[in-house]
Amino acid sequence: MRILGRRCAVLLATLSFLFAPAQVMWAGRALAQAAGAQAAGEASAVHAPTPWEMAMQPGFSPVKRDIIDLHDLVLVIITLITLFVGALLVWVMLRYNAKRNPDPSRVSHNTLIEVLWTVLPILILVVIAIPSFRLVYYEDRTHDPALTIKVTGHQWYWEYTYPDQGNLDIESRIIPDGQLKPGQMRLLEVDNPLVVPAGKDIRILTTSSDVIHSFFIPSLGVQRYAIPGRTIETWVRVDKPGRFYGECNQVCGMNHSQMPIVVEALSEQDFKSWTEKAKAAQQTSENGISAPETPRFAAAGGLLDQAR
Repeated sequence: MRILGRRCAVLLATLSFLFAPAQVMWAGRALAQAAGAQAAGEASAVHAPTPWEMAMQPGFSPVKRDIIDLHDLVLVIITLITLFVGALLVWVMLRYNAKRNPDPSRVSHNTLIEVLWTVLPILILVVIAIPSFRLVYYEDRTHDPALTIKVTGHQWYWEYTYPDQGNLDIESRIIPDGQLKPGQMRLLEVDNPLVVPAGKDIRILTTSSDVIHSFFIPSLGVQRYAIPGRTIETWVRVDKPGRFYGECNQVCGMNHSQMPIVVEALSEQDFKSWTEKAKAAQQTSENGISAPETPRFAAAGGLLDQAR
């Protein structure tokens, strides 16, 4: 019942984009977002793939929730179309088979039916196209971001640069199986996560130093190619502090599976503390003094390691 209610809300929001005045449009969209948030809240708090998972991961960003809403809308539409076409085929096979119709019909066309099967698909495509185009432009970029992060793909690790934080530079590499701690996930854990402030608009610029990679974080609705010689922009706003997992989504060589992505969202105060410690560690390293690696925080926002 919850799923049906949520999908009805999504359908209402989409139809409101097409036919309703502004106040009804925003009311329908708010209803869809509330239903999506409720569904996400009821889902597992794990922001990573789970065994035998059938649906998409719950969304923890505005873009991801809109992606789920569009997916649910299209799923309802194609399900109805499939059921209608299937029922029509069964009816035709039973009603117009050779046994029941030894003398076949000589009808060559029907103007009404031909108009309907032309106009209705166009209307269906319009219903799908409007929220699709809105989403494409919505996820493209943000205005006045609180933070910019440059993501560079390498064979086979990620590099995160914070231009707004004195070009703070972090390399993120997979933790080998033999070094995993209890509770850590194989092929998904890294030594240095991408640390971001929760609740802030963050511009992400992707590029590559060698071959094509893909920066993909399912639960945040982020997926952008990292292409040598090009810079591609997107954005994300993480709803709350937490730990979110992703992977390189473009085959990039022998160790393609060794490029996991971990995003660690912190409260604003914890993020400031992290950047101060990280910049101090980087400055110490640049001065040729042995220093601990970048400090990390737990998903709840507290300090995990003062310096590893």
